[in-house]
Amino acid sequence: MRPLLFILFVILLFAEITAQVGINNPNPHASAALDVTSTTKGFLPPRLSTEQRDAISSLTPGLIIYNTTTNCLNFYTGSNWHEVCGDVIVPPGYPDGFVHCVPGNPTFIADVINPTTGKVWMDRNMGASQVALSSSDANSFGDLYQWGRFADGHHCRTSNTTTILSESNSPGHGLFILPPLTPYDWRSPQNDNLWQGASGTNNPCPSEYRLPTHAELESERTSWLSNNAAGAFGSPLKLPLAGYRLYTNGTIDGNLVGYWSSTVSSTFSYYLHIVSGNSFMQASNRALGFSVRCIKN
Repeated sequence: MRPLLFILFVILLFAEITAQVGINNPNPHASAALDVTSTTKGFLPPRLSTEQRDAISSLTPGLIIYNTTTNCLNFYTGSNWHEVCGDVIVPPGYPDGFVHCVPGNPTFIADVINPTTGKVWMDRNMGASQVALSSSDANSFGDLYQWGRFADGHHCRTSNTTTILSESNSPGHGLFILPPLTPYDWRSPQNDNLWQGASGTNNPCPSEYRLPTHAELESERTSWLSNNAAGAFGSPLKLPLAGYRLYTNGTIDGNLVGYWSSTVSSTFSYYLHIVSGNSFMQASNRALGFSVRCIKN
């Protein structure tokens, strides 16, 4: 009789488990077929690239995967895959009035250190949605700033333009300024005291970060294995060829990238110039739209 009772118990237990399952929870919620409880761990769905996802056969509505190509959750509705990325969760630190070119999605604040120079930087360009996966990774390009300007909207790659110069440090708009005459600066008269340090006027970096100096950018460049775009991407900073914006007509040229420094030179300002075959520090007109990579103060 005992074996029969045991078999009956197993059958009843199996029926209960298949109806409702609780992991780390002896009393799963009545509305859930699976109730996972934890205060120290998360739920980890299958991780597939887009290519691997598209190779799945016999798809069924409700199927969920984490897409490693786009870094987003994907779910299948019966006819198409849909993607959910959500807002990036970032610590506070952006100054008041900062315009994020993708509203509600600030640049994630994370550090990277170059063990050769000992300097700590943000791990991506201002405005970039991710760390560069290659020199040509568009998601890592980020925004393009005119030297000394705040993140007022002009730095967005699709911002409109104006030829009217600003007479103050705050133009009062987010237009990319196209100066018609030398010294080709967005501000008239020029102001050499912008972007100087973490508390400097118009510093567009998060709190505790600032624009690097000429010397700091030069130290990074000389630490690369090769003095070109490959060396820039191969460095701990993963610097991509993000292009630059012309002050003549506001168009974007993708053949090179400039990374602004805070250092001025006469009517110019210094930047790190990178092309596929070479790189060097150079001074140029402040109305150019270049990338910003912030260094920790």
